[in-house]
Amino acid sequence: MNHDTTRPVADRTAPAAARRVTARLRRTAAGTVARLAGDRNDRYDRSGSRDTTAAPTTRPTTAAPTTRRTTAARAARAATAVLALALLATACSGGDGGDGGDHADQHGTEYRTGTLRVLASSELADMGPILDEAAKATGVTVRPTYAGTLDAVERIASGEADKGYDAVWLSSDDYLRLRPDTAKRITDETPIMTSPVALGVRPAAVARLGWDPAKVTWSQLHRAVADGRLTYGMTDPKRSNSGFSALVSVASGLSGAQSALTEQDVTKATPRLKEFFTGQKLTSGSSGWLATAYARRTDVDALVNYESVLLSAPEELTVIRPSDGVVTADYPFTLLTSARPEAKAAADRLTAYLRSPDTQRRITETTLRRPVVAGVRPASALARDQRRELPFPGSRAVADGLLDAYDNTLRRPSRTVYVLDTSGSMGGERLDRLKSALAELTGDFRDREEVTLMPFGSSVKQSEVRTHTVDPASPKAALDAIRADARRLSASGGTAVYSSLREAYRFLGGAPSDSFTSVVLMTDGENTDGDPASAFDAFYRSLPAEQQCTPVFPVLFGDSDRGELDHIASLTGGKLFDATRGSLDGAFEEIRGYQ
Repeated sequence: MNHDTTRPVADRTAPAAARRVTARLRRTAAGTVARLAGDRNDRYDRSGSRDTTAAPTTRPTTAAPTTRRTTAARAARAATAVLALALLATACSGGDGGDGGDHADQHGTEYRTGTLRVLASSELADMGPILDEAAKATGVTVRPTYAGTLDAVERIASGEADKGYDAVWLSSDDYLRLRPDTAKRITDETPIMTSPVALGVRPAAVARLGWDPAKVTWSQLHRAVADGRLTYGMTDPKRSNSGFSALVSVASGLSGAQSALTEQDVTKATPRLKEFFTGQKLTSGSSGWLATAYARRTDVDALVNYESVLLSAPEELTVIRPSDGVVTADYPFTLLTSARPEAKAAADRLTAYLRSPDTQRRITETTLRRPVVAGVRPASALARDQRRELPFPGSRAVADGLLDAYDNTLRRPSRTVYVLDTSGSMGGERLDRLKSALAELTGDFRDREEVTLMPFGSSVKQSEVRTHTVDPASPKAALDAIRADARRLSASGGTAVYSSLREAYRFLGGAPSDSFTSVVLMTDGENTDGDPASAFDAFYRSLPAEQQCTPVFPVLFGDSDRGELDHIASLTGGKLFDATRGSLDGAFEEIRGYQ
């Protein structure tokens, strides 16, 4: 990209030895999303590209409260979402990509002149129609690989991204810049659009609280939650940038930090943060599932997410941007330092097109993100008031410390029953894979988490059911016990899927209200014993409303019936995870964002 539109990221000194990427992270499913943090108190030059040499400052963001846009705009947005999903199958195939120079890189990803191989945040699927238009106008085809942020960050850090990609396009590069092992691998960053983190609140709750949406502060939100008058859902900060941005927003807002967030700021805010997170009733590894789960839950008042996501929610929400500040994603198109010169030239053409006034207008109207080019007005659904940009952590240590505090101290603990098929068909290699996946998973269990292993065959193997709680004072004892229980699993009997699920719900019946409860079902075959599907359906619908809030996350494995498992997920408000296309431990790891 030429220097009158972008500035290169300042050089960082790499550590003596880069942090080794663990096997668990390598196997993390592409849908897993992750933490992404950094100090956003920097400037933009006149072109809108990030100037990393500028002194810290605050950046105003348009962020006044608003309610849902018009019905016509909503319909247009829905049509665009449908088209974007269709384009996922074709990977933005517009344009012929030029000629010459084809060769295969590792991981089966080919480089082709005129085609940019981009590791992108999954929410950017809605840019598909605009990228097709860009291909026709510029001759540059974008071939995206949609990935979670954690997966993308680790691929960049390990050097894997250099082998198969030319650029990355995440919601933010802040956490990348905090890490020496990733900062040295990225170069030009060009912001394309923005969207602040906000709260979408049901209008009835706004009226009940007596709020003027334009004047609500983070302290008011905290007080409403602490008094038991407001509940909400948000994505997991370790797997979603919107979740991490929400966490930083609350920490900054409640600490009163005026510059880069420090450990002292977090410590100061911790008592109020604990109170704030008592109101979180929903957690999720993705914004899409969170919105679906929220629609089922009449006991949850609000969602914390990007403004564009909230305005696209299926029901009417009053979108509130706290008056004391927001955290904003700027979606920078970022080249890898390993990119070929011709890829850099193609990126220059693409970003120039995406930042042209006409394209910026199409972006804001179809995605409800905000334009970054002066003179282009935001979509009519987007309010025009300015908001201060809240400070991000000033170092990776602060960012990681905040994430660790959320996982192990601030959030509600998890209570999960793993309903594990150990029927005769699981003998041999399949059971070995299950044992290995469970052993690997123990490295991710949180403090205070309750984990129950419930193996089943023709019925639940009651003598083998074990429950362990991770004691913060001595977590190793519980984790070692879980690994030992996993090693003792043995295969026998038929496959009683529905009867075993019923036992799991009965087991969780007395769950305390201050925990996230869920059931993980792993089976390699169809139901052959015990209750039929109709009996479980009737049982589930007879449960009290609070117990129906416990989702089942089935894992497709071996010869299991996709339709059967998908029905279970749909009935209970869960989500199906496919281990037939990846690893079993990868599926278990991805589920962690929903527990």
